[in-house]
Amino acid sequence: MEPLDLCADILKAIAQPTRLRIIELLRDGEHCVCEIFPAIGHEQSNTSRHLQMMLKNGILNQRKDGLKIYYSLRHSEVLEMVRLAERIVVREAERTARLVKGKGDTP
Repeated sequence: MEPLDLCADILKAIAQPTRLRIIELLRDGEHCVCEIFPAIGHEQSNTSRHLQMMLKNGILNQRKDGLKIYYSLRHSEVLEMVRLAERIVVREAERTARLVKGKGDTP
C-alpha cells in the first residue's frame, strides 16, 4: 500500500464526529469502554464499532483488565491533527463572517 493511501486511512478513521468525541475524551488518558459510551451518548455496540475502527487503523491502544477493556490514544499527534482541523474551522468561520460584512476575501 502507498504511503498516501495509509495516510488517507488514518484520516478516514478519525473523520467522523463520534470518533472525534472519543478522541477528545481520551485526550486526558485511558478510559474503559463502559465509561466511553455513556460519555459520548451512544450505545455500547455502536461505540465499540468506532473503537475497533480506530484500533485497526493505529489510532488507539487497547488493554484488557479482567472483563473490562480500556482504550487510550496510541499517538499524541492525533490530538494535534484535531487541533489543526479546529483552527481551520475557526479561520473559515472568520473568513465567512468578513465576507458577509462585505470586507472582501482576504487570506
